[in-house]
Amino acid sequence: MRRKLVVGNWKMNGSLAQLGEVAAVAAAAKEAAGVDVAICPPFTLIASSVARSAGLPIGAQDCHHAESGAHTGNVSAGMLKEAGARLVIVGHSERRAEQHESDALVRAKAEAALRHGLTAIVCVGESEAQREAGDAVAIVTRQLRGSLPAEAGEGELVVAYEPIWAIGTGKTATPADVAEMHKAIRGHLLENFGDRGGRVRILYGGSVKADNAAILFAFDDVDGALVGGASLTAAQFVPIVEAARG
Repeated sequence: MRRKLVVGNWKMNGSLAQLGEVAAVAAAAKEAAGVDVAICPPFTLIASSVARSAGLPIGAQDCHHAESGAHTGNVSAGMLKEAGARLVIVGHSERRAEQHESDALVRAKAEAALRHGLTAIVCVGESEAQREAGDAVAIVTRQLRGSLPAEAGEGELVVAYEPIWAIGTGKTATPADVAEMHKAIRGHLLENFGDRGGRVRILYGGSVKADNAAILFAFDDVDGALVGGASLTAAQFVPIVEAARG
């Protein structure tokens, strides 16, 4: 059985004054038996979040693929580990779009994270135009082929399916769409990683809220969620965690 995993992605939001939310989520997570919970704040809040998290895993929203060097403004996986991070999101659609990240770069970042023992959450997802054209599964499969690391490393690999058109829009993929895509992702993982592919958790992301989480978590290959806006407060995030308990 794969344990459910619920990860909060704060994106470019948050301040020291909001770290009480991390503490509140940590307290609730202790009561959510059988569910893994984590928060990924901005880089500047990682160390402070770790100090307030009471053991709740804290992650990052990106990392550089190199160990060190002349990469102004970037942060390596090793630096994240030293700051106390235990996981890192790579290949989020906002970075693919705004920073023009390629599948190959996402793969290199995931490999760097795994080398340092971090959980690498690799994001994939199609645009609305691609879905309307009937290409959604083909696009996501291509992203998986190019973005997933070939080597396991010492960390854990997680895949997050986030339809781009559902991120922050209030739209959520239909149950049929989610079931189809997660089944296709699982098939790719099994084909390319064998038994290990059956152990990789697949998260859904895209306007996940308390009122739709239970429906999403009911599908066999939905192993949790990558939550954006609703993760900024414990009041909105904790009910999603509770829904994962089933």
